[in-house]
Amino acid sequence: MSQYVKGLRCRECGAESEIAAVHVCETCFGPLEVEYDYAAIKQVFTRELIESRPRNIWRYRELLPITGEPKIGLYSGYTPLVRADRLAAALGVDELYVKDDSVNHPTFSYKDRVVSVAISKAIELGFDTVSCASTGNLANSVSAHAARAGLNCYIFIPDNLEQGKVIGSTIYGPRAVAINGNYDDVNRLCTEIADKYGWAFVNINFRPYYTEGAKTYGFEIAEQLGWKLPQHVVVPTAGGTILPKVAKAFSELTDLGLVTGHAKIHSAQAAGCAPVITAMHKHTDLITPVKPNTIAKSIAIGNPADGYYVLKAVRESGGWGESVTDQEIVDGIKLLART
Repeated sequence: MSQYVKGLRCRECGAESEIAAVHVCETCFGPLEVEYDYAAIKQVFTRELIESRPRNIWRYRELLPITGEPKIGLYSGYTPLVRADRLAAALGVDELYVKDDSVNHPTFSYKDRVVSVAISKAIELGFDTVSCASTGNLANSVSAHAARAGLNCYIFIPDNLEQGKVIGSTIYGPRAVAINGNYDDVNRLCTEIADKYGWAFVNINFRPYYTEGAKTYGFEIAEQLGWKLPQHVVVPTAGGTILPKVAKAFSELTDLGLVTGHAKIHSAQAAGCAPVITAMHKHTDLITPVKPNTIAKSIAIGNPADGYYVLKAVRESGGWGESVTDQEIVDGIKLLART
């Protein structure tokens, strides 16, 4: 076990578990989260140490749940934070940055961050088969990292997935299984398979480790802004993995004395799949699942696993959330490209 990882703790009841391939509390069925020895981390984790390391996600390794030297993800992360002055002017704000995670290695999506951490942990715990439920980008990343690590790989996807995303995964040689249904149907089936076969599903039984990889987004933003937190950060919400972990990253850096400032965190969803935003606008904690109907398929998750924690993080930060129509998404893509 990492000298800085104390174990797993339930987000709801606080019950503690040992490090293992589990994601649900045996006491109350709440989600498990990695717990760290922050006092020990504070002794060694400095800006100077971080800045001396290679520009990848592992420069923040003390705050990630792995032991020893990482085997994969050596080129993932540390993506550009682009100052977008013309876009800022078009939107009427003074200062605006875009975190361009479309250049992550090796599959050009943010998923390379979380998969690097989850599969590193799977290797550490002795698994030889990795898997996932996916709308495309995650399957691409799991397939690529499994190939790099020489692991067996199965990916489970909706049967109506765009051909380009299917090719993006199958080129690496996984066993691809298409399911007649949407992402939520695929996810339910994979939960049963994970239990039956004992495979490492990065976003199911390895979810506590997988989600920690999303913190690197927040770590990088703070470092790239000169160890200052932004006043506002807008994060898209699908299953709800990223946003609460960006909040956790900001909180950890603040508690360790590495950053200044306070960030208000804002959630964005497509109107055709906006269960979290609907709950936020109704001022309720109850997230009602929806059937997705949007062109933004990568974030079209109608029953978000961590939706409640998105609400919690946004409210605690003093932020807010909005949904946008498919036409507004297209207009936004064009505006971003043009400016």
